[in-house]
Amino acid sequence: MRAVINNISKRFENPDGTAFDALNRISLTISEGEFVAVVGRSGCGKSTLLNIVAGLLSTTEGEVVFEDLSADDRPLTSMVFQDLALFPWRSVQKNITYGLEEQGASTKIQRDRATELIELVGLSGFEKHYPHQLSGGMKQRTAIARALAVNPELLLMDEPFSALDAQIRMDMQLELTRIYETTGQSFLYITHYIPEAVFLADRVVIMGGQPGRIQSVVSIDLPRPREEKLKVTPEFVGYLDRIWSAVRGKPQVFGGDR
Repeated sequence: MRAVINNISKRFENPDGTAFDALNRISLTISEGEFVAVVGRSGCGKSTLLNIVAGLLSTTEGEVVFEDLSADDRPLTSMVFQDLALFPWRSVQKNITYGLEEQGASTKIQRDRATELIELVGLSGFEKHYPHQLSGGMKQRTAIARALAVNPELLLMDEPFSALDAQIRMDMQLELTRIYETTGQSFLYITHYIPEAVFLADRVVIMGGQPGRIQSVVSIDLPRPREEKLKVTPEFVGYLDRIWSAVRGKPQVFGGDR
């Protein structure tokens, strides 16, 4: 499956009747099994783009097309929100199986899938715990497992680690790259934090302007599996410099296709 974002523009109407252009002619292709991160200054339309891909917002122009879809009933996308949106009255296991319940999956399928994902995200032993009994990192893992449970074509993540402290955020980056390298899931990941984007992604898309546009696309040629020590290598630091330069307004395409 390829997700093709084809020449998308988005215009909102302000309360006074004037128009606000949030996105201008965004085109991007996400290949099957690819991790794409999007960075840029606040207000450049990153979350608007993600919500359009998720089907939560319509486009003013352009479209999102999922190519080469199989004949199964997999949903196109699943999303991990910034505020996680876990159900406080449901346990870890019941939060994870919510989407499967909505699909009408059997109890056995729900139980087996939850068991598989609880082990994958490192929550074994916490199946019956409720969100208020979990640490921030454990809540994040639950939200990721819930999004993965329905086996989407593309997993969307909107600043999922922004509320975590530095140590937990680093731990969750390691956890997410391990999940990606284990599952081969396709990701579209929004973040303000450039080191996080470089560490996680195969390509980093730099957005800027108002309305938001793609300024640059940087292919990240770093080995996998990715480990924390990668962040002190000259190659990693070089990618940071390139992307910071683009964010500061010196756009340049350093590799990859839009």
